[in-house]
Amino acid sequence: MNVLIGLLRAVNVGGTGKLPMEDLKAICREIGFSDPQTYIASGNLVFGTALDPRAAKAALEVGLEAYAGKPVGVLVRTPEEMQAVLNANPFPDGPGNRVLVTFLDDAPPSDTLERVTHQKEEKVALGKREIYVHYGDGMGQSKLKIPAARYGTARNMNTIARLVDMAAARGESN
Repeated sequence: MNVLIGLLRAVNVGGTGKLPMEDLKAICREIGFSDPQTYIASGNLVFGTALDPRAAKAALEVGLEAYAGKPVGVLVRTPEEMQAVLNANPFPDGPGNRVLVTFLDDAPPSDTLERVTHQKEEKVALGKREIYVHYGDGMGQSKLKIPAARYGTARNMNTIARLVDMAAARGESN
């Protein structure tokens, strides 16, 4: 049984994409995922499955589309991949709530940094399939635009660390 981490796009953001976490867990159980756990009501999921990450992503997208009546984007990572994201943080001195990682299905385009607009004090760096942003003064006033992030979903370092911990606890209990 694999332990995987799912990140849903646009769930409970700005009043759109409402998906109660109990419904998300029920969808996961219907798909055949074991013991789905959620973290905060923004589409963070840790679950067990015999499927590989790509197949789990596809199954979850099908289940969510049946529920929502429209496509819901999902990114899936292994606990090791999420730990690697934490380890590769180019802004390790930044507070966990001010360093955001946008997860993508593929590597960021080579022109990602050149296409960033409205950048002031924010620092931007690229990962393997991620875009890291350090919002030094916080996100509240930022006008930063990263076109390559459009199809991804972002989590702060605190959330990523918590998901890694949840996945590790599952691994220890199996």
